[in-house]
Amino acid sequence: MLFAIAGKYLCNMDLNFALDEIQQAAEKILKAAAGKKVFALHGEMGAGKTTLVHALCNVLGVKDLVNSPTYSIINEYTAANNQPVYHLDLYRLSNEQEAFYAGVEDCLYSGNYCFAEWPEKAPGIFPPGTIQLTLTATGDNTRKLEFKL
Repeated sequence: MLFAIAGKYLCNMDLNFALDEIQQAAEKILKAAAGKKVFALHGEMGAGKTTLVHALCNVLGVKDLVNSPTYSIINEYTAANNQPVYHLDLYRLSNEQEAFYAGVEDCLYSGNYCFAEWPEKAPGIFPPGTIQLTLTATGDNTRKLEFKL
């Protein structure tokens, strides 16, 4: 973990893991987030963003079926503490106005955990301090995760 004094981010972390270690990676991510709850997940199609959200939800004690909200845009799950967890997929949106009308901003500013895939579709609506996660496939079963806070 690196802390930058004059840099854009306070904390940078790179994490390399095999897909069968994704649960441990999710635990490290939430620990490093230190209470921050809004995550923007970047990565190519098939990089494993939804799989990572599933693992993050497992760590939070979500018992609901976690799947991609590609068509619904927003999925809401319930964490072990009975608080909502939001999973957003902005892929089908054209701009920030569409995200606003879909209710994305309400989720992002709710104070609850929020995991947003394809944040580049509406970058201006994310709150300050959003954790930026970039997931890259480095092999058939391995991933690199870049964490910026």
